Amino acid sequence: MAMKSSQFTTARSSGVRRLVPGSSRSSRSSRLLASTAKASAKTSDKKKTDTSKRPELEGHVAIDAPPASFVTEREGDEAKDSIRHKFEKLIRESQDSICAAITEVDGMEFREDAYTRPSGGGGITRVFQGGNVWEKAGVNVSVVYGLMPPEAYRAATGNDDAELNGEGFVPFFAAGISSVMHPHNPHAPTMHFNYRYFETEQWGGIPSQWWFGGGCDITPSYLYKDDMEHFHGTLKNVCDEHDEAYFPKFKQWADDYFMIKHRGERRGCGGIFFDDLNDKPKEELFEFSKQCQQSVVPAYVPLVEKHMNDEFTEDQKRWQQARRGRYVEFNLVYDRGTTFGLKTGGRIESILMSMPLTSRWEYDYVPEKGTPEWDLLDACQTPRDWV
Repeated sequence: MAMKSSQFTTARSSGVRRLVPGSSRSSRSSRLLASTAKASAKTSDKKKTDTSKRPELEGHVAIDAPPASFVTEREGDEAKDSIRHKFEKLIRESQDSICAAITEVDGMEFREDAYTRPSGGGGITRVFQGGNVWEKAGVNVSVVYGLMPPEAYRAATGNDDAELNGEGFVPFFAAGISSVMHPHNPHAPTMHFNYRYFETEQWGGIPSQWWFGGGCDITPSYLYKDDMEHFHGTLKNVCDEHDEAYFPKFKQWADDYFMIKHRGERRGCGGIFFDDLNDKPKEELFEFSKQCQQSVVPAYVPLVEKHMNDEFTEDQKRWQQARRGRYVEFNLVYDRGTTFGLKTGGRIESILMSMPLTSRWEYDYVPEKGTPEWDLLDACQTPRDWV
């Protein structure tokens, strides 16, 4: 039986796209991308959670609203010119603009939870579930001062074999933005991105270090060649503006990183991934991270608009749920950010925001060769070059 992700299609109402019966599908337009410029104006309209009704989680203290800056709140106004403060400002602006663009399409506003950490810093989690287009969507920012055990340092650097001779814990600063979007419709892809800046103080004979990391990847359930060309092409254009060696290097890194080793397949169809990036001046790498964050909406949202009202069958939904299961497996077993968050006392609800609302595991579920499902699995087992 053919179904739609919603019984409704999109229309404009009171400045926000809402789903109303009987309307034709809205076209992709510059109005969506222009919505990112209106993000700050929309921030005050977001739903706020009554913090008096929420328990503190893992020692994190719920607050009614975040401070103007977690960095200057801790370090004072003299930190305003620091890369720490500049990166916090960037990721909070990115959170505003991306949430505004998603709400523009879905019609549902994000719930916001703000919190502080006892060790310093804090975060802002924005999420909604059961939306009109997305089953679950979240965009988190965090600014963290803390002490991490040596095993968390290994997780942060991706070097499990590092010889760490210091005693006690490693002092660190980390700021980042992360997001996962899981649409209802099996023909619309899931998307994830994460961009971060990291510093460690001198410890155990290791000098203080800084680096940028991050990436953006696409996880379709059904493969559309033009969609993959658009997504990867957008990322390539950003990379090429800074270094033509970036895209092939970072695409391969993504193909390697998102490998589900116990399955022998990738989580999805990749994108870019990079870490420990400190081989150029900080300001230059800051600009690269900034442009990567600004590319999220134009790379991804048009693909969802294209497919969010496609008809689909129960079997296609079942296949999407199976692929969501693979998503869960990767995140809980291999994802570096999840591991780091759990080992440094991160806020559990924010860390596990990336989990899909629903997923499925069936015994020995293997698609028949030659089917669209098999084509997707083949692309996950043997990564393809899209641009």
